Amino acid sequence: MRKGNLLTLLIAVAMGGVAAYMASNWIAMHANRAEQSATVVVAAAPLSFGAALSRENVVEIRWPAGKVPDGAYASRDQLFKDGRRAALAPLQRNEPILKSKITEPGQRATLSALLDEGKRAVTVRVDDVRGVAGFVLPGDRVDVILIRTVAGSGGGQENISDVLLQHVKVLAVDQVANERHTNPSMIAKAVTLEVNTDQAQKIILATNVGKLSLILAQAGESNPAPVQRVTENDLVRTEPVPTPASVAAPALRSDTSIVSIIRNTKREEYTVMRSN
Repeated sequence: MRKGNLLTLLIAVAMGGVAAYMASNWIAMHANRAEQSATVVVAAAPLSFGAALSRENVVEIRWPAGKVPDGAYASRDQLFKDGRRAALAPLQRNEPILKSKITEPGQRATLSALLDEGKRAVTVRVDDVRGVAGFVLPGDRVDVILIRTVAGSGGGQENISDVLLQHVKVLAVDQVANERHTNPSMIAKAVTLEVNTDQAQKIILATNVGKLSLILAQAGESNPAPVQRVTENDLVRTEPVPTPASVAAPALRSDTSIVSIIRNTKREEYTVMRSN
């Protein structure tokens, strides 16, 4: 065999070995990745509030093992193990199905299913002004303001405003509990809030004492501002007007002046007329 052919054969064998080695590493790397991934159940199509989950509208996909969301389901069998479920919040396609966003097995998607443990739902009647012109939506946080009439210090009556509750979660507006409902043109007549029992009692009592209004809080606010009572006097509160600084009057000019003359260490003073 010629030396050229032998060299070509050796090069071909070497390149084949390199290709086989690289293919082996690629297969091992992807196999290792498959072992490090998990399975998560996600929505196969957009689901609205109250939609019933089924094996047709959810699907299993691969997910990084170390980044599986809390409350996720690994399989459809696990999801439907104890019965059918419904969505408690709108879900987008490929969004993970989490325990906090669906009902318990066999439970309907009602407002009571949205309540956290130990919480209650209470409804506040509002109008286009007290309901922040329709911009309060499910999932927002609001402050509840009580406006009432009390006896004034002068024997008459005056209106006062107190902050009754702060940072309260809105569950529903009228009969809409969809957090992604974004139609501010719909003027709400009632807003349902999530509160504890003591707060619910305060709201119910306050509806018989005066008028309730809502203040929309900033999204994600964690430190509510300090509050104080506001009275009618605060509406016309005047700040003290600073008095202008007095300007000293110029000293009057004298028509005479004092002249001192020293002679032989003796000092003598004379008063002379000032020339113009």
